[in-house]
Amino acid sequence: MPKPRVDPITLAVVRGALETTQREMTLTLEKTARSSVFNVAHDYSNALFNHRAEMILQGQDIPIHLGGLMPAMKAVAAYFGDDIHEGDVIYHNDPVLMGSHILDCCMYKPIFHQGKLVFWSVCKGHVTDIGGPVPAGYNPAATEIYAEGLRIPPVKLWDKGRPRNDVIGFLLANVRSRRDWEGDLRAQFGAVSIGERNLLALLAKYGVSEVQSCVDELLDMAERAMRALFASIPDGSHEASAVLEDAGHGLGELRIQARVTIEGEHCHIRIDSPPQVPYFINSYAGNSHSGVYLGLMMFAKVAPPYNEGLYRCITLDLGPQGTLCNAAEPAPHVNCTTTPMETLADAVRLALEQAAPERAVGSWCHSSGINIAGRDRRNDEEYVTMVLASLIGGAGATAHLDGWNAVGPQCCFGALTSGDIELLEHQYPILIHRYGLVTDSGGAGKNRGGCATVWEVEPIDHAMTVISFGEGRHYPALGAQGAQGASGGAAHAGCKLGRIERKQGDAVIEVLRKNTILKIAPGERVATVNPGGGGWGPALEREIDKVVHDVRNGYVSLAAAEQEYGVIVDVERWTGRRAGARHPAPGV
Repeated sequence: MPKPRVDPITLAVVRGALETTQREMTLTLEKTARSSVFNVAHDYSNALFNHRAEMILQGQDIPIHLGGLMPAMKAVAAYFGDDIHEGDVIYHNDPVLMGSHILDCCMYKPIFHQGKLVFWSVCKGHVTDIGGPVPAGYNPAATEIYAEGLRIPPVKLWDKGRPRNDVIGFLLANVRSRRDWEGDLRAQFGAVSIGERNLLALLAKYGVSEVQSCVDELLDMAERAMRALFASIPDGSHEASAVLEDAGHGLGELRIQARVTIEGEHCHIRIDSPPQVPYFINSYAGNSHSGVYLGLMMFAKVAPPYNEGLYRCITLDLGPQGTLCNAAEPAPHVNCTTTPMETLADAVRLALEQAAPERAVGSWCHSSGINIAGRDRRNDEEYVTMVLASLIGGAGATAHLDGWNAVGPQCCFGALTSGDIELLEHQYPILIHRYGLVTDSGGAGKNRGGCATVWEVEPIDHAMTVISFGEGRHYPALGAQGAQGASGGAAHAGCKLGRIERKQGDAVIEVLRKNTILKIAPGERVATVNPGGGGWGPALEREIDKVVHDVRNGYVSLAAAEQEYGVIVDVERWTGRRAGARHPAPGV
């Protein structure tokens, strides 16, 4: 049967109501959550699904959450089958059942109208701790998933409207920072309940049939946009690979390869990766979906709506189970949402760009951050937090503009916020000495990559545990269309790379480029210096006035201006000239 015609005005109203619902869910989390990971950094995502467990709307949230929510939602719905009822609320994080990693805990609320399932309201967030031997869950010493923390298969926290206090109590008994954890859990419940309330009001106004027809049209709109993109690209197969750094695990560098085949309006993506390793960088299938889709969307740049219709014309093969990007139990995995996801996204994007080089962009920075933990003497409670501000780096440049400063990493694509320094210092017994941009960290190019940040912290009156994770410490972000990844004196000094600096006062006593666990005493500091974004186009083609502007604002040093861009800058007149030229060009 042909689908019923959808009135365009009604479609616009329904679409606006869905988008408003998602934004209200996000605001609910921001205003009611307890942990800084939620209420400061915004490391959470919201989405709405229809009765077929298809994503009908995603928020402008964390890509690593959103791509994996689609297989996760289907796995949860299939897990309970017909045992889903009005008033149920389901919780889940298990990567074996399509979760991303165990720190990303997801809440699913089925929405019923007149006794029939019509929607799902879904909220995923990064919790502060998940039990296990290492605070905040990132255990670089783990050789199997059982040494990382609490796995939660789909379980009902509310059963037909009644809270399962036995299950909630079990979860809380297994985590550190219990007050933060419980507060965030209640905030998630508030968010999915807001979703339910608003969608039921929409159904009451327009009826189930009309709303579902509008939802189906939004899915079709997204599908048509993606099919049109592939139809505009010549048929063919293209391969590319990206290197995963050795971050101190002793296994050497690992390579992920993507093969993209375009046939008419269809695209098939095949991933080949090495066998899984006894280190926390393996990615299970649900998480790897996110990596592939992020690389695809960096290339596609299609307009909204963003929903599951985008992926109807795409098939995906992650390779055999037991590999790095299609891990099997008991592979350790907690670092997977950054490493190897960002490398996987690079490989997919690079393969697609071979089919349409005009769409090439510089890579965003890869994650290189820390978690901190200790005992707060003010209340004699243990604190644990993932410092999202510590992994904010630079964005990649495009053909049209420089990469944005301080918006990375790639896995979050600008959705994270660092918040006010004072809020973190109020919430935890720490002193933050520095938070600012890193000169020369952006990749050199005709359009410069975005600059990274440095975040430096000192514990107050206690010994602080610091857990480092991520990469981007050996290779800079990939440039595009002839941009240099690393050249010149500034790059050789490591300015474009991430690193961990252990300090005694202002003096650096140790520089680390591997994942490790440190104990930091009062008087000591730790600084995380992040990698910048990749550039676009040959650096020697960058306009002189832009180089002068960069030097004047501290984005580029005088030495790098000459070594990387071939421009000598006069800081008294703020003019510049090409090396070897006699006359200056005006600066900005």
